[in-house]
Amino acid sequence: MRHRKRTFKLGRTSSHSRCMISNMLKSLIQEERIVTTQAKAKELRRHADKMVTLAKKNTLASKRKAISSLMIRFNSLTSKEARAARDGDTSAYNGDRLVLSKLFDTLGPRFADRQGGYTRIIQAGNRVGDNAKTCVIEFLSD
Repeated sequence: MRHRKRTFKLGRTSSHSRCMISNMLKSLIQEERIVTTQAKAKELRRHADKMVTLAKKNTLASKRKAISSLMIRFNSLTSKEARAARDGDTSAYNGDRLVLSKLFDTLGPRFADRQGGYTRIIQAGNRVGDNAKTCVIEFLSD
């Protein structure tokens, strides 16, 4: 029996679903709106709200927790790239660093006075091919 099991299985192994959720979270934070199936969006909403709550705290522990759950990998920078990054040139960064900075610098302050419910799911009809219910998940504009 699956009593008190709150996660969606989504027909994948646990490692696959964990990686899929983290990739979808990165895309959602970066683009602020993605199109996906209804089941994936409902599971993603739980994790996205937790990430925004961590961003609102803006502590070192919350940044480390976000790095862990988003599975962010930092590429090592050469000394020349590190010097350019200190001067403001972030072109040498991989996308993960930019996602983390957008989460803590943009989304956290945007929802600072909101107590929860940072995302919205809008039904978008059925997908051509397998007739799956699709929807748009997005952050509120507040």
